[in-house]
Amino acid sequence: MTERSEGTTDMAPPVAAEPSHRDREEPRPLRADARRNRDRVLAAAQEAFAAHGISVPLDEIARRAGVGAGTVYRHFPTKEALFEAAIVDRVERMITGARELATAPDPGKAFFDFLDRMVAEGTVKRDLAEAVGTDAPEYRKPAHALNVAIAELLTRAQQSGDVRRDIDIDDLMRVVKGTFLAANTANTTAEQRRRTFAIVFDGLRPH
Repeated sequence: MTERSEGTTDMAPPVAAEPSHRDREEPRPLRADARRNRDRVLAAAQEAFAAHGISVPLDEIARRAGVGAGTVYRHFPTKEALFEAAIVDRVERMITGARELATAPDPGKAFFDFLDRMVAEGTVKRDLAEAVGTDAPEYRKPAHALNVAIAELLTRAQQSGDVRRDIDIDDLMRVVKGTFLAANTANTTAEQRRRTFAIVFDGLRPH
């Protein structure tokens, strides 16, 4: 402290404290109950987006999840953020499935089984079909990882003689994206979708 001439004292200017180790730590993981709520919201969002696309209201997603709207907004401040998280989660699950099939004893069957799964997911779940058909930057990283996993299945199937050798992963994904878009028009029936993909997949086999 410094002395004034009148005998009073002034407090020395406060010194800014160094940030503690705790202040510098990364954000803590969600508590178990918060994690469960987030997972419930994500599952409900995937179901709602799958049926109705991105037009479904957040209040409807909250109702399906059995939580308040505030809980949804706390984890996902916008519907776009929730849609992105739902898509990324679904794509990551598909990546895991593709990687598991990469060591299957029958490469041709593994490849076409995975394509069948993509068809089932993409034609029933509109959110996946919308994501596969876009080049939005938020999907580039998971989409790249999915392409790498599918490329491994494609290469193995080509080496086993089950898939024609004159295509690469870019050709395949263009065909898949285009077929998703064509097969998900409003007036297309389930049988028409099945025939469309059967024709496309038959074209991938060596002739």
